[in-house]
Amino acid sequence: MQTQLKIKLAVFMFLQYFIWGSWYVSMGPYLATTLEFTGGQIGAAYGAFAWGAIVSPFLVGLIADRYFAAQKILGVLGLLGAGALVLVAKAATFGSFYPLLIVYCALYVPTLALGNAIAFHHLADAKKDFPIVKIFSAVGWIAGLVTVNAIGGTVSNTQFFAAAGLSVIFGLFAFSLPHTPPKKTGADVSLSEILGLDALALLRKPSFAVFIVCMFLICLPLYFYFVNLGIYLTQLGWENMLVKTSLAQVSDVVFFLLLPFFLKRLGYKTTITLGIACWAARYFLLSGSVESAAQSAMIYAAILLHGACYDFLFIAGQLYVDDEANERIRGAAQGLIAIILWGIGSLVGTWLAGEVMGRYLLEGAAEGALQHNWSTIWSIPAWLALGVMTVFVLFFKNPSPKKA
Repeated sequence: MQTQLKIKLAVFMFLQYFIWGSWYVSMGPYLATTLEFTGGQIGAAYGAFAWGAIVSPFLVGLIADRYFAAQKILGVLGLLGAGALVLVAKAATFGSFYPLLIVYCALYVPTLALGNAIAFHHLADAKKDFPIVKIFSAVGWIAGLVTVNAIGGTVSNTQFFAAAGLSVIFGLFAFSLPHTPPKKTGADVSLSEILGLDALALLRKPSFAVFIVCMFLICLPLYFYFVNLGIYLTQLGWENMLVKTSLAQVSDVVFFLLLPFFLKRLGYKTTITLGIACWAARYFLLSGSVESAAQSAMIYAAILLHGACYDFLFIAGQLYVDDEANERIRGAAQGLIAIILWGIGSLVGTWLAGEVMGRYLLEGAAEGALQHNWSTIWSIPAWLALGVMTVFVLFFKNPSPKKA
């Protein structure tokens, strides 16, 4: 039964990230090239995912956890999401596209938490088996990029129609997942519990407070990569751009497997510092690539740093939070860090990335040439990341070893 469960969960994770990978990277080139949105509008569009992350705790905490089995609400969200994606695909103005994308993200983002909850509830040895199952999310993301590239959807609304079809399959498949009843039937759920505010007590620890501040600050440079990379590579004329950027997920799998070794040898402070340093290095590589004879090599290096950037920062950070929280506030603590990274931090970071891109538009640039001052655009997040790393190194201290 466990083998069958792990296969089902792996397929679920694959489909879930197949959908996300089908539009998230290619949306930037589509909005910039086909719909001709401004930099600020593109940044706001990427911020729609942040609104989904902010809404998600309410949907999961107030509805899913109290009234409905998790697999049923996943199925409904998948089918409703398919309809929302069709409307997104048909929208041609920012005034219609942006609110519809927010609606879709509010339907999709809760599936991430609910899917993980089902896995943790049913896996006999979650610590051992969940990482293996979760790897298929990276495979799904790669499949999304490769598929959209193959059907020529990089700069067309085909990407959203493809994601809609996948969302139907995802929704129907979700109904086949094992029954997972609501955890808090009839229980009163406080707003502070839903938002993770119970975990604010951890801020009394100076190092945890430093960690939270730095996690928010790193979001300022972090989202430049997601908002701008596809547009930059499209302007460079990279063929099969989506397939090439999928190397980031290959890197993600490799560094995910290496993370336990680094944490054991180096501890949280050095590992997270390496993660922040890799973000700075990634942006310096992209900034230097604009005029470099080794342009392709530098861009590939920036893409391949993704695993270290993501796992050494986000995954190591989540593990640190889990380590610092006790059983009573563990869920609240993870909710708090999620709101910061994918909610408020994402909202501010995507807005900043879009505004900076719009500010450095090159008026009158020849057709086929770079339309933005990319050297400056990429150098701004590089220096921001270095600033965050400096604060983290100076003020964060490793947690004391726990007594056996």
